[in-house]
Amino acid sequence: MSLINQYRATEEAIKELQERLKNLSQDDKLKKELEFEGKLRALMGEYQKSLRDIIAMLDPEAKNSKAPRAATRATGTKRARKIKQYKNPNTGEVIETKGGNHKVLKEWKAKWGGDTVEGWATLLD
Repeated sequence: MSLINQYRATEEAIKELQERLKNLSQDDKLKKELEFEGKLRALMGEYQKSLRDIIAMLDPEAKNSKAPRAATRATGTKRARKIKQYKNPNTGEVIETKGGNHKVLKEWKAKWGGDTVEGWATLLD
């Protein structure tokens, strides 16, 4: 890919991300969540409490719930990975993979960056 094509693709990706950010910033649900988070962090700061302290207060058995999960992993029951489909908007090429150890996927991530390439993914059932 030539440098000018990379520039145009990056420029287009930036425009798309700016549009998504604009739409998100106008979402009332997001505004309420951000307001809640701000108030919660201020309250935590006022009482000098960490997120772990809050979780321990609200769910005292949260620490105990981790132990059974470790036991189920030891028995060998593994959740099957889901197939992801990546479509490169620059070349139109499509690949499907269950893991990140795919030759073409690694090349794309090296060329365009991992975050950008993960944005191209759709989860298949």
